[in-house]
Amino acid sequence: MRQFSMTNGTPAGLVFRLYVRILIPGAAILLLGSSPPARAADPVPLALEAKIPLGAVRGRIDHLAFDTLRQYVYVAELGNDSVGVVDLKLNKVVRTLTGLHEPQGIGYVKSTDTLYVANAADGSVQLFRGADLASVGEIALGQDADNVRVDDAAHRVYVGYGSGALAAIDTAMRTKVADIALQAHPESFQLERAGQRVFINVPDAHEIAVVDRAANRVVASWTTDALRANFPLAIDDPSHRVVVVFRHPARVGVFGAEDGRLVTSFETCGDCDDVFVDPKRRRLYVTCGEGFVDVFAEGPAGYRRIGHVASSAGARTSLFIQELDRLVLAVRATASAPASLWVFRPEP
Repeated sequence: MRQFSMTNGTPAGLVFRLYVRILIPGAAILLLGSSPPARAADPVPLALEAKIPLGAVRGRIDHLAFDTLRQYVYVAELGNDSVGVVDLKLNKVVRTLTGLHEPQGIGYVKSTDTLYVANAADGSVQLFRGADLASVGEIALGQDADNVRVDDAAHRVYVGYGSGALAAIDTAMRTKVADIALQAHPESFQLERAGQRVFINVPDAHEIAVVDRAANRVVASWTTDALRANFPLAIDDPSHRVVVVFRHPARVGVFGAEDGRLVTSFETCGDCDDVFVDPKRRRLYVTCGEGFVDVFAEGPAGYRRIGHVASSAGARTSLFIQELDRLVLAVRATASAPASLWVFRPEP
């Protein structure tokens, strides 16, 4: 193929067009018209607003909870046996709770102003008074206390634990009032807002369990077939769908909430541990230990990825705070940077 270069100061592209015009009449018009028009760059769906250092925190960081009264984020610092208390008004750590035992799940109950912390190492749930974070009790579950969810209207806190159980805790009595048996250890689960169901990831059983929290029993089980390692889960209430992220392979699965039918699935980043629905923008935020936050927008043709935002290796747990319209990402310490919370502002 002939090479074109600068000729007497004339750009190579112009030489090529003149050459083609001579050989093929009318071709120049076609070539000039075939270039796509320039367009503005796609907007970034998440803008990094702040990085808040957590101090001397080592190891893995697990889940987060939000205190709406004080605008505190509570950080389960599993590898550090501590809980960090971050004031989002000041963008700094204001307290660290120590003496915990691999804290994993965490939940804040507004009606009683109480923080619940689930510990993996001893299976306990420790309670702290919100006003001064003094210890106000402990509930023994047995082993591997994990995710925590709050149903403040019903005065219940739910905790997944052990080899297959969901504990219901009465927030007024501060005691366990029910156990719901599952096929294996529960990972992420969410409470239906407009009903009584709980959707629970049970990865070792290759299923999503559906629990009736009025009857305290499993009422349905959805098999995940070839999709494996279903850890994060969110409920898309407006669409009546359940969003589950799998690690093997790394895909998002969207299920019908009424029948458990897989509506669609699509690729995402690897080693995900949290997913959230942004109902205002019809988006999904998927946070992955691979070192990315994937952003998907829902449209008439389905979901499309509109952002693949670089974060940090191991940063897989997060919290989307609808009251503040912010996504908060937990970033573990590296050789060059301390552990921190990254605060993202959704755009536009």
